[in-house]
Amino acid sequence: MSEILEEYDKKSKRSYFFKSFFRHTVVIVCVIAFAIYIGNMMFGKRSLDVMLSLQSKKERLAEDVEILKKRNAKLQKEYFELKELEPDTGKK
Repeated sequence: MSEILEEYDKKSKRSYFFKSFFRHTVVIVCVIAFAIYIGNMMFGKRSLDVMLSLQSKKERLAEDVEILKKRNAKLQKEYFELKELEPDTGKK
């Protein structure tokens, strides 16, 4: 009877070892995957730095658009003033 108990005890220790090893391995893999995900968010193509630099670039471009619109309006005004000063050579 004691032989059977010893054999059962060895098998249960082995199965506990494998279950424990499997659980630890799964936890370690999950932690590594999470660390890679966080690292990619902080330093990857979609990082916070990239987002902030793109926002500042967008603001600068919006300012440039406003400046160019004002410049365009000024040049159009000059163009139309000069066009009125030209003689009408093409009209009959």
